[in-house]
Amino acid sequence: MSRQRVRVDGRQLTVSNLEKVLYPGISFTKAQVIAYYVRIAPVLLPHLSGRPVTFTRWPDGVEGPAFFEKNSARHAPDWVRRVTVPRPGSSRGRETLDMVLLESVADLAWAANLAALELHVPQWRVGSRLQPAPPDLLVLDLDPGPDAGIRECCQVAARLRERLLDDGLDPVVKTSGSKGVQVYAPIRVSDREHPSRYAKRLAQQLAAETPDRVVWRMEKALRPGKVLVDWSQNNPAKTTVAPYSLRARPGATVSTPIGWDEVEAVLDGADPGSLRFRTEEVLARVEEYGDLFDAAAPRAVLPPT
Repeated sequence: MSRQRVRVDGRQLTVSNLEKVLYPGISFTKAQVIAYYVRIAPVLLPHLSGRPVTFTRWPDGVEGPAFFEKNSARHAPDWVRRVTVPRPGSSRGRETLDMVLLESVADLAWAANLAALELHVPQWRVGSRLQPAPPDLLVLDLDPGPDAGIRECCQVAARLRERLLDDGLDPVVKTSGSKGVQVYAPIRVSDREHPSRYAKRLAQQLAAETPDRVVWRMEKALRPGKVLVDWSQNNPAKTTVAPYSLRARPGATVSTPIGWDEVEAVLDGADPGSLRFRTEEVLARVEEYGDLFDAAAPRAVLPPT
């Protein structure tokens, strides 16, 4: 096992197996994964700030077995910030998770060295006492069923944008890095369950208006040719892939912020494949456009449900 000590952002870090290929289809190595996360850090870190991170780890690459890891604090360096949060479903919070907050370039490099290819975060941050605060993001995850794709997701995303704007919200959009797209809006709520109720109502409304195109229930039998508006991602116990995170998909695709003009272009006939981005393309987009996923806009009060 090849190991070496490197210095990243002022921290000493042991990295190993840098030559290991994690994406066999394009011969993309662990060294390249680490390099991507180091380079994307200036725009990625603000979206991770204060959000406990769940890793999806692929130690033998994307063609091997994987596992989710929440209790990652147990093997983190002492300079990685830790947070203890209630385990989802535990009785009165008696069971807890020791999670990490990724707040520096060195933190990202450490995670990437674990082959934590995907970084997933909740829609809430920890507060001043390191306890979960109310959600500050609304998310609607658009997942195409069989015989549907990115174009159909863009159609639904455009409709959601209109509804959210009408409700005084400021939506942004990104690709999932897999098959679909995800619509977000910064929000302000006091009730942790409010975003789920609001998102469910929106999903039900769209499905009622166009039952041949949209479904809000999870059953697979309902989904062929339709787009699932997954409102359940607003459950405080759930996480969603972070903006700029790699995905464990062939080609090392990235969950990429896009502009609403790019959504409209697909609706006007542009190739849906134009919304599939790899690491170098994402880095070039950030260099040209900055962070298109600026969810740090003033948070709007979520309408009552």
